[in-house]
Amino acid sequence: MEILTKYFTDLTDQQLNQFARLSSLYEEWNSKINVISRKDIEQLYERHVVHSLAIAKIIRFKPGTTVLDVGTGGGFPGIPLAILFPETQFMLIDSIGKKIRVVSEVASALNLTNVHAEHIRVEDVKQKFDFVVSRAVTAFPRFVSMVRTKVSGQNNNDLANGILYLKGGDFEEEIAPFRQQIQVYELCNLFQEEFFETKRLIHMTLKNK
Repeated sequence: MEILTKYFTDLTDQQLNQFARLSSLYEEWNSKINVISRKDIEQLYERHVVHSLAIAKIIRFKPGTTVLDVGTGGGFPGIPLAILFPETQFMLIDSIGKKIRVVSEVASALNLTNVHAEHIRVEDVKQKFDFVVSRAVTAFPRFVSMVRTKVSGQNNNDLANGILYLKGGDFEEEIAPFRQQIQVYELCNLFQEEFFETKRLIHMTLKNK
């Protein structure tokens, strides 16, 4: 938890309690259904919670904002963001049912009423959202094609509606076709730990009717 409170200093008592409970909840569920690598579970707050909350360093979602988390896995970045933004509605989806079971159980244990978890492919989602978030589920061009039609055209936040994509490593070639529509944020400028040196957050504006 130290790394979390180091970078997020204005958490309420309820949020602190919810974040603190993540460790035992994920350890318990990971022993039944492996959704986080054994090595990463020991670094849960750095590699999953704070990494997910990098999005919150770029945008503070306004009340009523809607967010779709695609390929959420065990609930990242959606669960930490839902704790931080209780007045934002999150839909967390994954094509693997057992992962969604973990997400649903964790959200229920934390009483996250702003989280809806569903075992569904993104192609079958009918709604539109202000933002689509994800942590490197596929190559960026493919991800854009998968979610392009899922973004609402009405902007309600300071950041334009679109994609917020967490990705590591060298992906210049992947983002080259979208250079005019994206902003890349270096996470090493936000967090001091070595883990974030090669991590980035891509914001891509999508304009739909």
